[in-house]
Amino acid sequence: MKRNYYVVALILFVFFVISFLTNIMGPLVPEIIEDFKLNLTMVAFLPFAFFAAYGVFSIPSGVLVERYGEQKVMVWAFFIAFIGATSLAVYPNYLVAIISLFLIGSGMAMLQVAINPLLRTAGGEENFAFNSVLGQMFFGLASFLSPMAYSYLVLNLEGKKQNSNFLLDILAKVVPENLSWISMYWLFAVIALLMVVLIQFSSLPKVKLKEDEKIGTAKTILNLIKKPIVLLYFFSIFFYVGTEQGINNWVSEFLQTYHGADPQTTGATVVSRFWGLMTLGALLGLLLLKFVDSRKVLIGFSLAAIISLTFALFGGLEIAVIAFPMVGFFASVMWSILISLALNSVAEHHGTIAGIMVTGIVGGAIWPLMIGSIGDFLGLRTGMLILYLSLGYIMAVGFWADPLISNKTVSLGKKE
Repeated sequence: MKRNYYVVALILFVFFVISFLTNIMGPLVPEIIEDFKLNLTMVAFLPFAFFAAYGVFSIPSGVLVERYGEQKVMVWAFFIAFIGATSLAVYPNYLVAIISLFLIGSGMAMLQVAINPLLRTAGGEENFAFNSVLGQMFFGLASFLSPMAYSYLVLNLEGKKQNSNFLLDILAKVVPENLSWISMYWLFAVIALLMVVLIQFSSLPKVKLKEDEKIGTAKTILNLIKKPIVLLYFFSIFFYVGTEQGINNWVSEFLQTYHGADPQTTGATVVSRFWGLMTLGALLGLLLLKFVDSRKVLIGFSLAAIISLTFALFGGLEIAVIAFPMVGFFASVMWSILISLALNSVAEHHGTIAGIMVTGIVGGAIWPLMIGSIGDFLGLRTGMLILYLSLGYIMAVGFWADPLISNKTVSLGKKE
């Protein structure tokens, strides 16, 4: 089958856009708290709305893809995201923000389900693993760049820098003077609309889903959920995304609260580095997985993440701005290892299991909300202590996991 490199490039760009829209919430939290007069619990409902959409739409999106195809679902997804972003940009208030983020999250959930089978078909099965890793690198790059884009826009729109260009001139006319962070949602709306047009007029290949990529019946889903091993891996994904988003959403507010750091500069930079080091850590993880059993890598990286988190929470500002990104570095391998262990621990219904695992992304809704709720009563640092629970669970997976197939390793010139 002829490989379609345009479609591969398009999907990699979709990975980039998904991440650009998904992981910007953290740097915005201090601004939203101040501008909407919110407590920590109330602001935590914003990422809750976004990631709750994954819990609601991940499995239904698989059904939509099977019925209508990847291209239509991707167009619908970006149009829903466009409506969400435009709503908040035009009517910036707390209630609209919750609805907006739920809509954007729904679109991102639909995209996550649609793009992987399309990537396999367009790039070829033999290149799927490489292209998937490349997609994750684009995902990490966007998460690294989006806080920098936020800093650039708000600092210039608030007059802290004296740059001027066509983009800034246009945004200055539509963004409320005291809500410069809303400029990010105008940017999201434009990007989402451009993606609707780009995908609608692209020629995408017909995807024939393999049996293990299809979402099973409701009976199959219920039968799998009853299996303890499936639930254990579901919670591993739940806790991983909860940890990732718990740090992403609260680190900027933490640095401002305990160290007086400026969220528009220091906070945004630390979030950017968190995602940047997560991308670099993934590269090291790929190398290690060629030589070390994935369960041992998971244990070692989880322990290192716990140590880094301790320095971040209890060290001074100079230590925290290094230690928080290092948590991202050591968390980098967790998603891919947990997903592969889950799929390799069950002999069939891999598509349904993948759908259940992706539903675990709802942890990104619950865990930041838990942190905020505890933080309102006992302080944000105390709230963030629950990250030890989630990281401890992930490390425990490395001890009890018993996959049917282990990752191939190389030792003394031989493949094991």
